[in-house]
Amino acid sequence: MSILNEITWLLPELAENQKKIAKCILDNPESILSISSSQFAEDAGVSQSAIVKFSQKIGMKGFPALKIAISEELSRNNLFISYPHKALHNSISSEDSLMVMAQKLAHEKTASIMETTRKINFSVFQQVISLINTAQRVQIVGIWGSGLTAKDLSYKLQKIGIMTLVEADLHVQIAAALTLTPKDVQIVLSFTGRRKDMRIAATVAKAQGATVIAITGSKVSPLAKIADYVLESISDENEWRSSSISSRTAQNTLTDLIFLALMQQRKEMAKPLILNASMTINNLDD
Repeated sequence: MSILNEITWLLPELAENQKKIAKCILDNPESILSISSSQFAEDAGVSQSAIVKFSQKIGMKGFPALKIAISEELSRNNLFISYPHKALHNSISSEDSLMVMAQKLAHEKTASIMETTRKINFSVFQQVISLINTAQRVQIVGIWGSGLTAKDLSYKLQKIGIMTLVEADLHVQIAAALTLTPKDVQIVLSFTGRRKDMRIAATVAKAQGATVIAITGSKVSPLAKIADYVLESISDENEWRSSSISSRTAQNTLTDLIFLALMQQRKEMAKPLILNASMTINNLDD
């Protein structure tokens, strides 16, 4: 997720001083690139320490790192203006030809995969793999676009002998979460990490002692704060778009990597299971 999108999404949850800082950045992001934190604090009407705390809240080490992230994003935006054929899916227009749309879509999906992979903390990821591998059951929770990713991951894990629970109905998801135990794992997929129903499901699972793993767009999202482990799915998906193309691409990057890593760990068991499943399905067609 771009830094400006992340600030926009967090805006409703920020304290008053933090909202002042966020609005100053969103109103004129270019203006902060050439000023110090003390000057920015004066312009925003807050303390200098508030600037540092705000930077850390959105995942930056400090104000200099925040300026670099904003500068890089503005540079990318300028590139897309200068070279429209490289623009992201969010800027596809009704005048674009099919070829241009294909180029933009390919660029967007590739960017989501690369950025998501770049953000992986492989030490945390390995812990997640170990937890899923040894879990008694794995509940996978998601709705709408994230629900499609949840189903796909569930089918993949079942192929290699991992017991999964996946339901489209929100009430059933929460009811299933109530049955979890400390031996179980819950994986929650939510790009924004702000949906109340997903947070309720995670809270219920955690209350039962299950380990909660969040696949979400930001490690500072409300869902991430509930989870025991967070895997970031990075995408410049606009919150108001319904197709969720790049966000699902980012999620699938992580879920496919989870599947491949588990395949490695369970190779002696997984290969016969996949082969037997394939043979059984083929026999149904005879």
